[in-house]
Amino acid sequence: MPQRRLPRAVPLLACVLAGALLKNAAAAPMQPRPAPRPQLVVFITIDQMRPDYFDRWTRQLTGGLGRLSRQGAFFTNAFQDHGITETAPGHSVTMSGRFPRSTGIVRNAAGVEDPQAPLLTSRDPGASPFRFRGSALIDWLRIKDPRSRALSISRKDRGAILPLGRAKQSVFWYATSNGQFTTSRYYADTLPDWIRRVNARRVPQRMAGQAWTLLLPRREYAEPDSVAQESGGRDYTFPHVLSSDTARAAGELTATPMMDQLTLDAALEGLQALNLGRGPQADVLAISLSATDYVGHRYGPDSREQHDNILRLDRALGAFIDSLYALRDSTTIVFALTADHAVTSFPELVAQRAHRAAPPRYNVAKPFDALRTTLARAGVDTSAVLFDGALVLVDREAFDRAHVNPEPVLARFADALRRQPGIARVDRVRDLLRRDTVTDAVSRRWLHMLPPDVPVALVVTPVQGAYPAGASIAEHGTPYDDDAHVPLIFYGAGILPGRYPERALVADAAPTLARVLGVTPTERLDGRVLERALDSGTHR
Repeated sequence: MPQRRLPRAVPLLACVLAGALLKNAAAAPMQPRPAPRPQLVVFITIDQMRPDYFDRWTRQLTGGLGRLSRQGAFFTNAFQDHGITETAPGHSVTMSGRFPRSTGIVRNAAGVEDPQAPLLTSRDPGASPFRFRGSALIDWLRIKDPRSRALSISRKDRGAILPLGRAKQSVFWYATSNGQFTTSRYYADTLPDWIRRVNARRVPQRMAGQAWTLLLPRREYAEPDSVAQESGGRDYTFPHVLSSDTARAAGELTATPMMDQLTLDAALEGLQALNLGRGPQADVLAISLSATDYVGHRYGPDSREQHDNILRLDRALGAFIDSLYALRDSTTIVFALTADHAVTSFPELVAQRAHRAAPPRYNVAKPFDALRTTLARAGVDTSAVLFDGALVLVDREAFDRAHVNPEPVLARFADALRRQPGIARVDRVRDLLRRDTVTDAVSRRWLHMLPPDVPVALVVTPVQGAYPAGASIAEHGTPYDDDAHVPLIFYGAGILPGRYPERALVADAAPTLARVLGVTPTERLDGRVLERALDSGTHR
């Protein structure tokens, strides 16, 4: 059958239509092509980091802390919004977007310790995330693409484990018993070759006898170096020399800036060995840096030691970022930086410098001893009430077995606690629900702390700024802003730089990163997306 030819008018009409379409296209604005999603999330948690450190020493921050704070999206009014501002609860929030009431991690003492998950190469206690509830960012990524992987590394077991939730990824931490990075049998049966290489260098042991000295000339430090309240009154002036014994030096290293340097070096080696961040999927590198916590506890947040530690951390982070960008395309990386908690300055030192009286130190031992005596006389097991200084946990079945009503007993105990100097308030948990949690931050943070199935009857809040009796180190753990105010910074792919004074929470970090990465959380979160930090032309 012969082919039919198109009429001559058709090509002419096609040309007219094509010209019209081209004209309209030229008149319409071009839509920007969305930027590709990041292929690597670097989530940095600095243990016991306070946001005022950035402003206090800003001129001297020429490395990574300076770079992130000046070129990233810095939320200066950010908080951990729960009652017990400790390492385990704080780390459980960072990449889950949920408060401890949802993660189940209520305190350090009930964090990651697990005798059923012994460590591979250390006598330190076993550890796993078996108490952690729900999901985290790495889970949401793997649901989108099962190829997504994560490496988490820290000095502390809880700092390495909890950011990833229950995910069985690559998780390692430093064991002081032998000065090596290790993991537990929850994650693996053997150490990978790259961790063995890190340990084989014996960096902590080779530091034996070496000194931590000031990075800058002494005139660059405004803080006095002769404060006897620091370090329990011993070794509170520079230089600080590590023991010449290699085993002891491996433990002492944790309270020096070298601990963070060792952790960052190991993180880079792990990134390369695991081939993270090369795509097409998004991977996670979680790093928890602990030296600031150890230095802060020992010397306090206003010490010359903390000043120098922050400067050295700044330089180490700068070198880390430069090295990372030499290994991976910087346009494919997004950073987040925050803290698990802050810290309260030594109350007597603050009072002395402000020429006022210090808040009284509190001691709850006598009321608790009296409670135990009351329980024993009533035939109630004395372990029926557990008191750790902030939470009063009650085994009501033990009271039932003794046919004793716990409520009058607990009411008398609460009254006795309230009469102690240094105690601001003692609340029944059920009463917190009736408080105005918008204006009453303490009540709100206690409610964010406690899962409904944890048998906490009372919560005890000290006077703001007060320390427990006998404490010789700088303290944190209260629901006040001194311990809850932390930095929150985003930097890199998809982030709009700026300094944002609006209120933000650490729980906002995970949903914000999820938006940047184009993944959907699998459960209701307590945090929200910080829209202002996102580049409006990307990742929508």
